Amino acid sequence: MNLSTGANTLRRIKLSEILHYGVLIGLGMLFIVPFYWMVITSFKTPGQAYLFPPSWIPNPFSLDAYLMLWGTAIPFDLFIRNTLIIVAFNVLGTLLSCTLVAFAFARLNWWFRDFWFIVLLATLMLPYHVTIIPVYVIFRQLGWLDTYLPLIVPAFFGNAFYIFLIRQFFLTIPKDLEDAARVDGAGSLRILWQIFIPNSMPVLLTVMLFAFVASWNDFFGPLLYLRRLEQMTVSVGLSMFAGYRSPNWPAIMAASTLSVMPIVLLFILFQRYFVKGIVLTGMKG
Repeated sequence: MNLSTGANTLRRIKLSEILHYGVLIGLGMLFIVPFYWMVITSFKTPGQAYLFPPSWIPNPFSLDAYLMLWGTAIPFDLFIRNTLIIVAFNVLGTLLSCTLVAFAFARLNWWFRDFWFIVLLATLMLPYHVTIIPVYVIFRQLGWLDTYLPLIVPAFFGNAFYIFLIRQFFLTIPKDLEDAARVDGAGSLRILWQIFIPNSMPVLLTVMLFAFVASWNDFFGPLLYLRRLEQMTVSVGLSMFAGYRSPNWPAIMAASTLSVMPIVLLFILFQRYFVKGIVLTGMKG
């Protein structure tokens, strides 16, 4: 009787595992197939892109779509360079400003600290579209329109969501480390640089990834503040390329692949730190 019960239990476990992995494989295919189709279409000729039934393997294998990105009236290579410049300054400004503010909220004692932290979190409920007009007017009066400054400078003034993430992670670091450093004569900045930052790489890399993706995919900002073609970014360039003359789907898919690959590579390289940073953030209030 016990052997029969054990066999039934084992059979149920195996069935549940098969069902579990089957669902995961199905969901994985649901996300992988569109990405695979985008990539293989970028290696097709325009004639192959319109074949029915569709071809899942390019024949012949063509790089014309990628070469076309550097030979049209829309300079996609320049868009990539512009985007990398903006992204680099945004990531630097976000990490610098948010880390300093998060440390102040997590470890320094000052008047009305908790009140101002609540005010900071309250700004998350303010929609971005509400502030578009007044912010645009400010940048216009500063003479920053048609430059990269409106897309870069705000990153050096912090982001409420990233500050919250870093602050919550800082709270998980034992206070004994900080107390020992202060006994040895270390100041707040030295404690931040030598203790908190080395022990907070998961959340800092997570914020870096978030900031990179947000800046890389930003469409409305460059469209609003930039005017000249040679200043445009990848996201705006994609929309311009899609509407350029007759649609060339391999070229559009090649541009889309180039715009997606940096994000995919970053996530693959820092996946372990990204997951760890998300899991550990918020463990303390």
